[in-house]
Amino acid sequence: MSARPRFDRGHTDDLMSFLAASPSPYHAVANAAERLEKAGFRQVAETDAWDGTSGGTYVLRGGAIVAWYVPEGAAAHTPFRIVGAHTDSPNLRVKPRPDSGAHGWRQVAVEIYGGPLLNSWLDRDLGLAGRLTLRDGSSRLVNVDRPLLRVPQLAIHLDRSVSSEGLKLDKQRHLQPVWGLGNDVRDGDLIAFLEQECGLPAGEVAGWDLMTHSVEPPAYLGRDRELVAGPRMDNLLSVHAGVAALAAVAASGRPLPAIPVLAAFDHEENGSQSDTGADGPLLGTVLERSVFARGGGHEDRARAFAATVCLSSDTGHAVHPNYAERHDPTHHPRVNGGPILKVNVNNRYATDGAGRAVWAAACEQADVPFQSFVSNNSMPCGTTIGPITAARHGIRTVDIGVAILSMHSARELCGADDPHLLANALAAFLEN
Repeated sequence: MSARPRFDRGHTDDLMSFLAASPSPYHAVANAAERLEKAGFRQVAETDAWDGTSGGTYVLRGGAIVAWYVPEGAAAHTPFRIVGAHTDSPNLRVKPRPDSGAHGWRQVAVEIYGGPLLNSWLDRDLGLAGRLTLRDGSSRLVNVDRPLLRVPQLAIHLDRSVSSEGLKLDKQRHLQPVWGLGNDVRDGDLIAFLEQECGLPAGEVAGWDLMTHSVEPPAYLGRDRELVAGPRMDNLLSVHAGVAALAAVAASGRPLPAIPVLAAFDHEENGSQSDTGADGPLLGTVLERSVFARGGGHEDRARAFAATVCLSSDTGHAVHPNYAERHDPTHHPRVNGGPILKVNVNNRYATDGAGRAVWAAACEQADVPFQSFVSNNSMPCGTTIGPITAARHGIRTVDIGVAILSMHSARELCGADDPHLLANALAAFLEN
């Protein structure tokens, strides 16, 4: 039997590579699948009949992935241990008619996705990535990972009020990036450019799901390299930790009393209501089919779900040194202080006292410290896939994550130790 998996700063190095290689949810799940394949997992199609074979399996749907590992001899009513996360991040997404421009500038028409910190996208070198759907219905990932676009900020000389009144951005007028010069804007230019980038014949692309990303790579920061700056930590940090923990637990050879699962959904940033979102049927369908494939019926499904626990892992707010008054005065999570337990009595997070006990036990077994987070009573509280998962599937759910700064910025900031501390806690949770 192998020792319990342990992660260290090497995990954080790998996280930075994962972030850089995953500029869209579609790239994130493809990279997660590649890592799981190397760990012995196999992909199954939702349209195929499933069997109850033990081992690692995963399903891909758009920007979502659900992966699970069935131990030898698992009964039909064996419960699940689920790590839930999301693959999407706030950004600028390309509209159906992307080609626009004015006054000699060629621009790309974009729509605001989620709730980004808009100013963080200004004067930043941007690439373009996502999914192209071809005429035959197949899809192709595309990633132009070089300076292609830029949202230029207005010079202070033309808006002196910025100094006294602050920056005010109109989402429609002020966030459209430039990507060249010319007065002859033609429909189809951007997609034709991407077809050339991918080596596709002209006119082959029939649909697209494209988004901008900062091309600046993740980097260690600080005198002692104790911080990490990078894009899409909310919430690819949790996706990466979940993949690493699931793969390590599956390879450990340790007895597993429950079936470990990773469920990484798309569209959390805009409400989770899609066929690949947490409020859709994907997770419930996969878990139910797993029960039935092992010879179970509806009674076995009910028994399995009743004993199942989900950790909804998402980033949270570290105390900000310049805005400490915005935080609860008795709860100040610090970076590199360990992952956080997120609590809200109005069920914006799903954690209750029993869930806290589950999380505390996992952290104790992993020898990982953890902190508690609650919002300042004067501030509205955000939410996660946690309450959705609990309500939709009747599964006990606990909200946890890593504390970061600059959430929803094009470039966020975390502690360099917290990612591997989270992965260790997730591995302990999946094993027990």
